[in-house]
Amino acid sequence: MTRDYSQSSKLLARAEKTVPLGSQTFSKSRIAYPKGVSPLFIEQGKGCQIWDVDGNQYTDFVSGLLSISLGYCNPAVDNAVIEQLKSGVTFSLPHKLEMEVAEQLVELIPCAEMVRFGKNGSDATSAAIRLARAYTQKEHVAVCGYHGWQDWYIGSTTRDLGVPSATKALTHSFAYNNIDSLKAIFADNKDSIAAVILEPMNHQFPQDGFLEQVRALCTEHNAVLIFDETITGFRYSMGGAQQLFNVTPDLATFGKGMANGYPISAVVGKKEIMRLMEDIFFSGTFAGETLSLAATKATLNFMLEHKVTEHLKQLGERLQSGLADIIDQLDAHSWLSQSGHPAWSFLNIADKAPYSAIELKSLFLQEMAKRGILLGGGHNLNYAHKASDIDTLLVAYQEVLTLLAKTIKQENFASMFHGELLEPVFKVR
Repeated sequence: MTRDYSQSSKLLARAEKTVPLGSQTFSKSRIAYPKGVSPLFIEQGKGCQIWDVDGNQYTDFVSGLLSISLGYCNPAVDNAVIEQLKSGVTFSLPHKLEMEVAEQLVELIPCAEMVRFGKNGSDATSAAIRLARAYTQKEHVAVCGYHGWQDWYIGSTTRDLGVPSATKALTHSFAYNNIDSLKAIFADNKDSIAAVILEPMNHQFPQDGFLEQVRALCTEHNAVLIFDETITGFRYSMGGAQQLFNVTPDLATFGKGMANGYPISAVVGKKEIMRLMEDIFFSGTFAGETLSLAATKATLNFMLEHKVTEHLKQLGERLQSGLADIIDQLDAHSWLSQSGHPAWSFLNIADKAPYSAIELKSLFLQEMAKRGILLGGGHNLNYAHKASDIDTLLVAYQEVLTLLAKTIKQENFASMFHGELLEPVFKVR
């Protein structure tokens, strides 16, 4: 089915006059979706369904870049926000919701003894790094995964324009499930590593006691272990990946789906480290904004009552099993693979001569959009997804992956793809 994207194209042309890339977020911009054959602006959402500005409907497996954990316009969350709105949003002194939500997090998260709020993941990870440096009186940091846009991290990636060389020199990248790569950083920077920060899981499950070994290295070298649970928190387990894998960090950061789309993040951890928040400067007018706190409280309560993490795991297992069967049927293991936890899994598309992974993924997204499926880099499930939505996705996968296999065999990509190719932001996982 051919879809009209004329309004998306018109709005992009207008937006680019005042907004770089026409979007506030790289992963929502025209470089992340093939222009001309994908929606570029969304009008509204309900549950796991969205409608673009051209009136096209999609089942959404992006879920607001994982910030939508329960589904769009969840009544329990939105009603809590509306009720709080009646008495105020931002005040001249703290509101009791700051304390109440902090208490929820301390009860749920193994490492949490104290809590400080921010508005996005970069706030939280940067605050955790500053805490670690203050606590250890050391400056160097070892990183693994994606941790936001601030200089201390982004300087270690290819998107390092504008980051001072002196700042870049303090950050060292290591590979997930490769403990020797982290040992080498400690050896090369003796007594200088303030913190090791990593996503406790992204594409791969930890292997051979990897997280336990990271924990032991940090203890041995007096470095603060930070788990970036911006995504894994309240998705893999209510206590995060640290609860799932039974490895407790010193500090952890949370965000994304903890308020079902409302902007909030949190730094949590050991009291002896968190107390330094009284001395370092991490302070913002809107960190105690009450609508997001009310949304967080309602979201966490809903998750506990409705066993959301179990629901996501069951759906993800259904999806991974069905997708594995399709890849087997196509004998496409040389260019298609799966990875990740059931609640956040990935279909990985590799180069397959004569086409690059970028070309194949661009065609893939074009064809999925035609079938009413919005996808990005992974399967970002939320509670509003049901088994029927997974089955609909698998039907689309069967059709589209078969089409891709035929395109590779017949070498007719040019006649099949009708948009502009994707552009990679950068690869960190």
